[in-house]
Amino acid sequence: MAASSNSSLSGSSVSSDPEDYQPPIWKSYLYQLQQEAPRPKRITCPQEMESRPKYYGREFHGMISREYADELLVAAEGAYLIRESQRQPGTHTLALRFGHQTLNYRLFYDGKHFVGEKRFESVHDLVTDALITLYIETKAAEYIAKMTTNPIYEHLGYTSLLKDKMVHRLSRGRTEPRRVTFQGDDRISSPLVRRSALKDTPEKQCSYEKIHNFKVHTFRGPHWCEYCANFMWGLIAQGVRCSDCGLNVHKQCSKLVPSDCQPDLRRIKKVFSCDLTTLVKAHNTTRPMVVDMCIREIELRGMKSEGLYRVSGFSEHIEDVRLAFDRDGEKADISASAYADINIIAGALKLYLRDLPIPIITFDLYSKFIQAAKIPNAESRLEAIHESVLQLPPAHYETLRYLMAHLKRVTQFEKDNLMNSENLGIVYGPTLMQPPEQNALTTLNDMRQQKLVIQLMIEHEDVLF
Repeated sequence: MAASSNSSLSGSSVSSDPEDYQPPIWKSYLYQLQQEAPRPKRITCPQEMESRPKYYGREFHGMISREYADELLVAAEGAYLIRESQRQPGTHTLALRFGHQTLNYRLFYDGKHFVGEKRFESVHDLVTDALITLYIETKAAEYIAKMTTNPIYEHLGYTSLLKDKMVHRLSRGRTEPRRVTFQGDDRISSPLVRRSALKDTPEKQCSYEKIHNFKVHTFRGPHWCEYCANFMWGLIAQGVRCSDCGLNVHKQCSKLVPSDCQPDLRRIKKVFSCDLTTLVKAHNTTRPMVVDMCIREIELRGMKSEGLYRVSGFSEHIEDVRLAFDRDGEKADISASAYADINIIAGALKLYLRDLPIPIITFDLYSKFIQAAKIPNAESRLEAIHESVLQLPPAHYETLRYLMAHLKRVTQFEKDNLMNSENLGIVYGPTLMQPPEQNALTTLNDMRQQKLVIQLMIEHEDVLF
């Protein structure tokens, strides 16, 4: 292959000013190869085959040998037929001529035709895609192996500008959690200042890493990889697309893309049951608006409500709140005029936290928190919980920190609401902590530790966070 077949990236640059944005120069070599790939040539059977399955056409030749199939296909590159296997009657083989030899593939049908992962509406489409893939991987194997070595993603840094050329996105730096030393005399030594009222504290600035949510995608029309700038070849499933931000890349390039997904609000279909980091990055907030808005409403008019968080609101009204957030986002009306019973708002907050696809205390850290709660020595137990808290993803850490500070304030009204840290631990343990296996027996066995973890985080929130 000639190096001159590629478009050069020289002369293309990106200014810090979105107005000066210059689009990348896409590399055309693989696109040219796809245009050169052999075209499918169906070899039809001259006679009607009674044994032909209804989902095959005249390309089906019945039970013929490999040798005879080879004779029928030898005339042209891209020629293909379907035969019934002589060795395994009832199974079918796609015989395809490529590279001056006949290739045989076991052919399947389950409503769509396939020989591997990709599924096609017709055999003709399957063969077209196969010929493109075979031709490109034969002609450009060395090129494909090296195409990720000089990515435009890193050298041009154009992606964020491409997503939002006219808007400067906030770049927020998150204050790292402080490590705390717990002394053996039951006193806690910490450089942290007690946070008595988080809502009066200036908003912490945050910069959360988020991995891309790549899913296999079929692109209509020519598309180029936004990581390596090379053409994404094939008829279907040519690459992957991030369902949160829309980044399009080769499957092999997706493994090299940095964890810098900036979710697009237009792609976020709902608020409840949405990944926590995805939601806060999409809205450029420190915490989910559901948590902030519900806590604000509860602290405004519900702190003295007896059985706060323990007493349930009407489930249909809680569902109404969920729908309001999914539909209206931060404009959702959860005021007293809309929902007089504060237990509805408290129930909506618990539902939001319970329905997170990854719980506040993440699946991979669940066992560390449970084991920490089992430590007999009180100081060592608190130290272990603190170490586990520090390992939480930033969005989870900030949400948990804010929630624990709120629940600490709830306990200050225990005389009226009858909710101390232990009672809140019982309520919030299963909400914030869920075992990765989703096993009922595991959950039952861990309930005491779940309660204790939340209880201790409420009681010591000023030094654990």
